[in-house]
Amino acid sequence: MTEEVQKENKMGYMPIPKLLFTMSMPMIISMLVQALYNVVDSAFVAQLNEDALTAVSMAFPVQNLMIAVSVGTGVGINALLSRSLGEKQFEQANLAAKNGLFLGIVSYIVFAVLGVLGSRQFYLIQTDDPEIVSYGTQYVFVVTVFAFGLFLAVISERLLQSTGLTIYNMYTQGLGAIINIILDPILIFGLLGFPRLEVLGAAVATVVGQICGMLLGVVFNLRKNKEININMKGFRPDKATIKRIYQVGVPSIIMQSIGSVMVFGINKILMAFTSTAVSVFGVYFKLQSFIFMPVFGLNNGMVPIIAYNYGARNKKRIMHTAWLSIGAAVAIMLVGLGIFHIFTGQLLGIFEASDEMLAIGIPALRIISLSFTFAGYGIVVGSVFQALGNGVYSLMVSVARQLVVILPVAFVLARVGGLIAVWWAFPIAEIVALVMSTILFRRIYKKKIQPLALTEETASV
Repeated sequence: MTEEVQKENKMGYMPIPKLLFTMSMPMIISMLVQALYNVVDSAFVAQLNEDALTAVSMAFPVQNLMIAVSVGTGVGINALLSRSLGEKQFEQANLAAKNGLFLGIVSYIVFAVLGVLGSRQFYLIQTDDPEIVSYGTQYVFVVTVFAFGLFLAVISERLLQSTGLTIYNMYTQGLGAIINIILDPILIFGLLGFPRLEVLGAAVATVVGQICGMLLGVVFNLRKNKEININMKGFRPDKATIKRIYQVGVPSIIMQSIGSVMVFGINKILMAFTSTAVSVFGVYFKLQSFIFMPVFGLNNGMVPIIAYNYGARNKKRIMHTAWLSIGAAVAIMLVGLGIFHIFTGQLLGIFEASDEMLAIGIPALRIISLSFTFAGYGIVVGSVFQALGNGVYSLMVSVARQLVVILPVAFVLARVGGLIAVWWAFPIAEIVALVMSTILFRRIYKKKIQPLALTEETASV
């Protein structure tokens, strides 16, 4: 590492608006590509038959759990690595990077073993339909056994993000998603001389895209990321570093995993009315990703800035970044709210909605999207907690929102007001989360941010 690099990272001196924009925009673009892929992928599979779409949809808990573990671990790596750089502890930053890669490999091995041993059993406990079981077993087996691409791609992206090189994440995620989209119809339907693999083809396209993204991410880290050294020669796991990674990472893993529980619970409540309501809820999740993904991309650009400046003890830059991010997130969510209210029918039409789906879906999307007004603030503040090493605060808010409030409130509203009342559980939960987030933000501000010393050198923004 050169002396010039060690003096100051751009996260310590570049004007915050420009810094946040340059670090977030590549992540926003790549995440929008990911959102597009999710819709396109489902559209191709649905062209096979309903059983194929059902089988892939039922794989959600497995895939969501793998993403939760990889991204949650990445959050822990991100916070520790950026903070270490801010503190000029370059050896600790290298330890965070190397141990992060090690944890990614270990996590992959665990899921690969589970995939080999339990793919068929995972479907048999949900259905006895032989075609769904057959489709699903093929899909889950492939996406778990070859998941090394997913885990190492995410870790590689987080290493680049931690040092401010988010532009390269746009290339890695974009490459993976584009390859996936291109391969989907080719492998599913057997185009261009390839065999018709159907659901198996969708799985192969997914893992090939992940592996390509991983390879590009590793190359970028080796050639472009000069602030860390990921040479694993002579590597030994460091317990203290792993503990610090998981102090932030485990709450994030749990926080993202409980989304699966929430979706399962809401589906059970909706199924008591009609299966079309479950379809509407699934369509909502696909559509809302186009609104939430830009906010998540903004968060990914924000976290290393706050973590770095916390390590550098620069209160002014921390708060400037936090408030600017909150303002941008709320603005994005308000745009999303407008789209969901004005173009509701057109959005549902993308999925060839029937008259019954339109009757249920139009009020559903308009009611649920009211939660966007509060969600932007909560998402950003939760990431501030993670950046400052208090991931448990994010976990508390997420558990309250997705389990403690949504499920019981939805259950009660279903009994009292029928199907249309169920959707109000979402804005109610976001209001509760907003209040909790504000209380916890005030606490962490007084405990960690307010005491930070400022000097004339570090105070410039």
